[in-house]
Parts: sequence; C-alpha cells; structure tokens
Amino acid sequence: MPRDVHPRLLRSFATVAETLHFGRAAERLHLAQQAVSRDVQALERELGCVLLHRTTRSVELTEAGAALLPKARQLLELQAEITALGENRALLVDLNSQDWGPEHAAERVLAAARRRCPEAELLARYCGGLTAAARELAAHRLDASFGRYAGLPAADRARLVHLPVRLEPMAVFLPPDHPLAARPAVPLAALAGHRVDVFAGQPATAEWTDLGLRLLAGCGAQAAPARTPPVGAAEFARHLARHGDPVLTSAGAQEFPGAVVRPLVDPVPLSLVGLVHRPGVRHPGLAALRACAAELAAAEGWLRRPPGSWLPDADAALLPG
Repeated sequence: MPRDVHPRLLRSFATVAETLHFGRAAERLHLAQQAVSRDVQALERELGCVLLHRTTRSVELTEAGAALLPKARQLLELQAEITALGENRALLVDLNSQDWGPEHAAERVLAAARRRCPEAELLARYCGGLTAAARELAAHRLDASFGRYAGLPAADRARLVHLPVRLEPMAVFLPPDHPLAARPAVPLAALAGHRVDVFAGQPATAEWTDLGLRLLAGCGAQAAPARTPPVGAAEFARHLARHGDPVLTSAGAQEFPGAVVRPLVDPVPLSLVGLVHRPGVRHPGLAALRACAAELAAAEGWLRRPPGSWLPDADAALLPG
C-alpha cells in the first residue's frame, strides 16, 4: 500500500495537470523540467498507476490522473494553510562570510529585502560556503543562501531553486610585500608559476574550490596545498604572512591590515553568484529577497557579461537568455 506521498510530488503532478506541459510547469515551480518529470514518475510508481499520457506533442490526464487531481489540490491547499502558520517566523539567510563588504551582492540584496519587507524578520547566518549551506537547507535549518550553484553536486542542485543574481569579478588577496601586490591589477598570465590558495580540501566551500581549479588550469598556476582556513581578519593576515600564496577571492572583498586585494584581468574571470532556496517555501521575506535580487540585477546590470571575460560553461548556461 502506498505510504507517505511527499507533497512535492503532488505539487509537480498538479502543476503539470493544470498546464498540460512539463516545461511550463517547471517554470511555474522554478524547477528544472527534468526534476518535475522525475517527481511525476516517482508519484506514479508510488501509486502504481499512470497519471499522465505523454507524447512528444501533448500531455493528457489519464482516468486515474483526473480522479487524483482534485484530491491533490485539496491536500496542497491544506499544506499551504499549515505552512502559512510559519510565515511569521524568522527567515534564516546565509551570506557565506562575515568578511564581505556592504557592496557584496548578498549583503545588498539582504539589506534591500529588509527595507522592502520590514514586518518580516530576516536573520543573517554564515555557513562559510554554499556546499555547507546546501546541507543546512536540506535539513530545514536554513531558508536561503547565496553562492555558486553550478559547483554543487547534481543531487543538491535538483533539490534547490536557483535565481542568478550577479556576475562578480574575481581577485586575489596578497601579502603587501608580495611581488604581485605592486601591480594595480594582476593579469592571469602573471599567476603562472605561482601557487594560489583556492581553499582546497575545505568541504564547506567545494563549489569555490571547483571554480578556482578551473581557472588555474587555464593560466599555468597551481593550487596551494590544503590548509586549515583562518577565521577573522587578524588570523587571515597571519595566514598570508606565513604562507605567502595569493588567495582567490571576489573583487568586492575588503582590504585590511596585512592584506591587499588586486583584481584579476586579461581576461577578467567571473563568479556567478545566485540566490538558492528550497522549493515551496512560503515566507514574505523570501519573496522580498527574490524580488530585490531581480530588481538590483536589472537596475545595475549585474548579469551583463563583459566581452572577453572568463566564465565556466556550466555557469554561463545558467544566465538568463
């Protein structure tokens, strides 16, 4: 006998049944079309019957699907009523790190959302990286996060909704006495022969390490060995002084005593920062986050890619058409 049918499966089925189109249903749900298809197939396996007739040209309800649709709607409405009870709770938003400046995309979106929806409480959290945040999202200990979605494992990506927010130029932290620190900007070719710290071996930031390794592979530089990451500006300065290796960062990172930031150029490497959250979250704070992210991106051209810039294909595929 079928047991514990997940509301997500019913939501995917009901949306396809209402639109009679997997692509339009995926857009409405902010999910990949493959994820919606998997949900419907899982529901059919769970119930032991075919709910939708699919062809290359059309989607139609079967007799079993037509019988299930009104019951699925009733259950989803009841779930929405239950979920609404939690809309007054605080929304937990991961910004990755406390060391970003106020111009960082995540900081700006959160500040704008707080102004837009002052009645909602949005609390910042700092998981250190999107890989770590994805685990917290899956466990419902976090509601939203910012980071490089393309660097997550496929299983994590399938469970999350992604909204592209900003293409951020990349840079390096350097000790003030490093030879490259004398330059106003560091050409990628100048990294050849250097070791660059991309936080190798750090499980919290695996998506950032992946981006860094892709970048270094094309410019003749090597990744620095895995090290325990420092916490706080003073410890970071000691880390730089002790090891001397450039540390990959975003161009919006703030300088502090013992560390300078130099943008990378020729070409300018980019990191695609996105807003991610679980599907089906109903909270005015999350709606404000999504709206403010989209508005800031449009108003300030955050998603316009400069000619000749560097961006992995997996990230480029996520940019709006």
